[in-house]
Amino acid sequence: MSNLGYSPDHEATVTAWSAPVADEPVHATVTVPGSKSLTNRELVLAAIADAPSRLIAPLHSDDSNRMIEALTALGVGIEPMDSDGEFGPDLHVTPAPRLTGDTTIDCGQAGTVMRFVTPLTGLVSGEVFVTAHASALHRPMGTMIKALREVGVDIDDGGHWALPFTVRGHGHIRGGEVTIDASASSQFVSGLLLAAPRFDVGLHLVHTGERLPSLPHIDMTVAALAHRGVHVEHPNPREWLVPAGTVRGKDVAIEPDLSNAAPFLAAALVTGGTVSIPGWPAHSTQPGALLSDMLAVLGARVSRRGGVLTATGTGDIAGVDLDLTAASELTPTLFALAAFADAPTVLHGIGHIRGHETDRIAALVGNLRALGGEAHELADGIRIVPRPLTGGLWPAHHDHRIATAGAIIGLRVPGVHVDDIGTTAKTMPEFPDLWDAMLHGDGAA
Repeated sequence: MSNLGYSPDHEATVTAWSAPVADEPVHATVTVPGSKSLTNRELVLAAIADAPSRLIAPLHSDDSNRMIEALTALGVGIEPMDSDGEFGPDLHVTPAPRLTGDTTIDCGQAGTVMRFVTPLTGLVSGEVFVTAHASALHRPMGTMIKALREVGVDIDDGGHWALPFTVRGHGHIRGGEVTIDASASSQFVSGLLLAAPRFDVGLHLVHTGERLPSLPHIDMTVAALAHRGVHVEHPNPREWLVPAGTVRGKDVAIEPDLSNAAPFLAAALVTGGTVSIPGWPAHSTQPGALLSDMLAVLGARVSRRGGVLTATGTGDIAGVDLDLTAASELTPTLFALAAFADAPTVLHGIGHIRGHETDRIAALVGNLRALGGEAHELADGIRIVPRPLTGGLWPAHHDHRIATAGAIIGLRVPGVHVDDIGTTAKTMPEFPDLWDAMLHGDGAA
């Protein structure tokens, strides 16, 4: 299986990028690629289904390619194919009769691969060595290791509760009741739920932490399972019961990635222009669906007509107090907007993003201060005080969303240089081209 033209290791093409300044309000329509979160969930479910599946308009990026490579290493067939069976942008997934082991899975920087594929490795007969890019080995995995051991999976992590580790699969996973603290990432819940139909007795999962971030992502997982015939009982906000059973092969259309639309919509506010995103669903479990309300609170005029979401900047950006527990991945975009607001902004409910591709709170605060701005780390968030900014280096810290935040800042501040715009290939390889096209008024991909 080829990687469809995208390299999982973008370091080979690292180059500094001068963020273009918007000399006038932007007016553009931007078509963003498919959702990473939906693509990778549907790839996992298709891999353990009872029949082939076709993913229509999936995302092709570093993260989705890492998922494809991981699943093919376990014996799953995944091929680019159109509806006529010819080579095309869709993905045709053929489940393996039995998942195979004695292989290595390199998760790169993809948290979804770490948390979604590891449970599947317990179903193989043989050993699977699971590792990641050096910059991602710090990402929390102890909760997943503990949970899988409780349901009968043999994991040798050398006592470190982290990647890399070896899973010794015995061809099945017992399942049963598991108690976890998923405060660090909702992906622990989603990863267990996705694999649970293949457990011998299913799964009864209980979360005991003080909070659970990014609930829309868990709702997305439950909805994806339901679409394939697995109905998850959810008796209270901290408990899920998944029956053992069959995951159906399906043709599934992937929604556009609404969080990846965020920087483009933000450009409308920063420049006082208008940006439209086609294909915006009327209802979605993606956290990015909350953008329309959030941008309106910030001062934008937002409308949705005929499946197109349009944001228009009014020239003013309001300082706000926002709880981002449900949509923490929007933090870098909202942080960038807050730098140009008319009053201080507090973003909270995001303490867990310290464990993402980088410590996003520290990275954003440090980057803005380096440009003359004022921002403060809070225990569970960030406080941003608008100040005049100057140009300078904006390190991406191996994080695609930190990189796009730098692009937003650069719309108003001359001389901003993102050290590695190539990191956007993690979820949107087209970002630099789409950004340039937006500024020229023809942002349709």
